[in-house]
Amino acid sequence: MSRLVVISNRVAVPKARGAAGAQGGLAGALNAALRKNGGIWFGWSGQETDSFTGAIDRQTSDDGVTTATIDLEHRDIEEYYNGYANSTLWPLFHYRTDLTEHERQFGKGYERVNELFASAVRPLIEPDDVVWVHDYHFMPLGDRLREKGVTNRLGFFLHIPWPPTNLLLSLPYHERLVRTLLQYDLIGFQNDTWLASFLHYCENELGASIDREKGSVELDGRTTIARAYPIGIDYDHFMAKGETGDARQAQQRLMSSVRHRTAMIGVDRLDYSKGLPERLDGIARFFDRHPERTKDLVFIQIAPPSREDIESYQNIRETLEAKAGQINGARSDVDRTPVRYVNKGYSQEELFGFYRACKIGLVTPLRDGMNLVAKEYVAAQDPDDPGVLILSRFAGAAQQMQDALLVNPHSPDDIAHHIRLALDMPLDERKARHEKLIVTVREDNVLRWTDNIIGDLEGLAR
Repeated sequence: MSRLVVISNRVAVPKARGAAGAQGGLAGALNAALRKNGGIWFGWSGQETDSFTGAIDRQTSDDGVTTATIDLEHRDIEEYYNGYANSTLWPLFHYRTDLTEHERQFGKGYERVNELFASAVRPLIEPDDVVWVHDYHFMPLGDRLREKGVTNRLGFFLHIPWPPTNLLLSLPYHERLVRTLLQYDLIGFQNDTWLASFLHYCENELGASIDREKGSVELDGRTTIARAYPIGIDYDHFMAKGETGDARQAQQRLMSSVRHRTAMIGVDRLDYSKGLPERLDGIARFFDRHPERTKDLVFIQIAPPSREDIESYQNIRETLEAKAGQINGARSDVDRTPVRYVNKGYSQEELFGFYRACKIGLVTPLRDGMNLVAKEYVAAQDPDDPGVLILSRFAGAAQQMQDALLVNPHSPDDIAHHIRLALDMPLDERKARHEKLIVTVREDNVLRWTDNIIGDLEGLAR
């Protein structure tokens, strides 16, 4: 068994930026893999330094997992993280060319930080280690490690969508970026759609030889394996959260507050890819068509803020608050408010309770690599009286969750129609759909996902 080196932007240590978000299923699975294989988890500390020194902060947890983090200078954070990663790659890979910023300095900062990471982590990599790099922040990192003499098996997983070729062509130096990706031995995607888009680009723009049955990409005498590995939740861990007093209290709190009305819930990071304004347009359309049902339905939108120093995220928050206010202003009464917009986060225990209390889960991203909220909602349901999942056709999870009510998130009419179907769905149909959905949620979990990728990496010839 090889030692494992995990590299990601965020690291699950207490002081890391965004560490609270990183403590979910993925962090738990990576920690379990590191405990099993031994190794180290390397990334950015989330801290800013006046002058980069290359100093590495190493910590070892009580269960033996070692993390190693570095600080970044303000310019690096602005150009690499806020800039190229989240103002160029993130919108483009979510099909939002209208929001994509093509600033030359962003690209330079991205390249510079990837080089910096490669230099910092190189001394930590031992000859037999398996190296697993995560997400769009570090697409060139494998290439930089190869330049520094790393011959280890290198794997990369993209947690967000891969865009169609005609969109990727709008990215300056797109060919150079993809060629650096092909220095990895194994590239993983969330589903077959994103994988197919990647293979299409490699074949048509790079002239690579593609074997779709094997998932191999051969270019310039080098072969890379590309496969789909749909990520799941940590099912057993999440279900244990539902047995806690906090979960039961949250369930009762929500149920008593809606006073026998049907509760519908959305839980999303505040991001334009999640389709939140479009979702509220669909809810408004439903109430326009069925004004009498304001007495029957209350929608709770939980939307913790994210990346608040980027203008497009400030705009989405203002838009969402305005739309929620318009719906409530037109349809509220002294004893009821149809939309509750909550701009804060909750613990997994509380979310489990909220999911269990809500008879409709509304998950309608405009584009999403996977979407684990959909899977958490299904897991939290009472199998004897389950709620209904309404799921965007453009979420990666839709490929696995065909028994949800699949909806076009761009269409207010379609959202309104499916809300009515969910409200009126009989118990036997709800149970039949849930019985099928829970199988993939339970079995295709994050631990299996981790084992499959590490197993495939270890099986590759060096």
